[in-house]
Amino acid sequence: MPLTATAVRNVQASDKARKLTDGHGLYLLVTPAGGKLWRFDYRFDGKRKTLAIGRVPEVGLREARELHAAARSALARGIDPGEARKQARARRATIAEESFEAVAREWFAKNAPRWAKSHAGRIMRRLERDVFPWLGDRPIAEIGAPEILTVLRRVEARGALETAHRELQSCSQVFRYGVAIGKAQRDPTGDLRGALPPACSKHYPTITEPKGIGALLRAIEGYEGSLVTRCALRMAPLVFVRPGELRGAEWAEIDLDAAEWRIPGERMKMGARHLVPLSRQAVAILRELQPLTGAGKLVFPSERTRERPFSENTLNAALRRLGFTKDEMTAHGFRSMASTILNEQGWNRDAIERQLAHVERNTVRAAYNYAEHLEERRRMMQAWANYLDSLRDGAEVVPIHRRA
Repeated sequence: MPLTATAVRNVQASDKARKLTDGHGLYLLVTPAGGKLWRFDYRFDGKRKTLAIGRVPEVGLREARELHAAARSALARGIDPGEARKQARARRATIAEESFEAVAREWFAKNAPRWAKSHAGRIMRRLERDVFPWLGDRPIAEIGAPEILTVLRRVEARGALETAHRELQSCSQVFRYGVAIGKAQRDPTGDLRGALPPACSKHYPTITEPKGIGALLRAIEGYEGSLVTRCALRMAPLVFVRPGELRGAEWAEIDLDAAEWRIPGERMKMGARHLVPLSRQAVAILRELQPLTGAGKLVFPSERTRERPFSENTLNAALRRLGFTKDEMTAHGFRSMASTILNEQGWNRDAIERQLAHVERNTVRAAYNYAEHLEERRRMMQAWANYLDSLRDGAEVVPIHRRA
């Protein structure tokens, strides 16, 4: 007699496994532990086989009968339903391994160790938020340019055009990695050239007029906050590293006698180590700070705990206290200031770019060239510090052309 939904729901376990048949090989196996399992016994090529259909309550009587009917239909066509299920699972596993998300996460795992943690975090957050929900489970080899563009248009529509361009760049790198490991045939993002409006370059507010720089430096000299913040403010224009690289500076990275600061790759934006020649002025600031923080790990620790650097907002907040608005000057603006003026003064552009840690696209070359143009950079950094002193002191300034 066929089963009823009530019988399935109310059947109780006993000391031995029980089979409640529904007909044509379908039955409910009730285990001594109380499990209720749908099974289908059938014969294929003369062999007796059993197909597991599901478990109550996840699979009810009606669904069990539908799955049973599909299995019997496969048998009628000469297909073993058990083997068909194994093959389907294998295909799903293959698709999962070759999905865009799987390849992207593999690419990320290979590259993240050479990136700064903050940079790596931003890349993965963007992919998880903007790309994976729509393309993540698609086989990477089947994704075309129109699908990618649809994803990017969603990002553009919320006013994040620059983010859309960054997403496009990340997707391109994932596809190229997919080609390299044999899971994609080509990088379709190349077909999207010109499909997105150009992103406006992000320019950090800065001061490049000599009188304005002099006023800024005098204001910094008069800063009345903590010594740690004051020293960091004074160091920022001298070394013009990224704010995160400055705030995370460690004493172990700095050799005051050699006047060098060697920043390891894991703390740099693009993962390549960086060497900063220190001017006499920079060394003097660090020696002034050393009695206060030199016994610890960090050069610029937080006031609350010596185990963490000061907040990422500290330098910008200090500039606001000095009267400079966010549209006039930012901590990142010291980089633009140095780049603009050093280029105007005729210093070797390659030396300037190397000092700004604008990493080579060829990461192998970048790994070996962190000390490239080093002697010229030493001269440049000292001349730059002297120039800033002159602006601060209000002297009649003659531009320091490198060939002068």
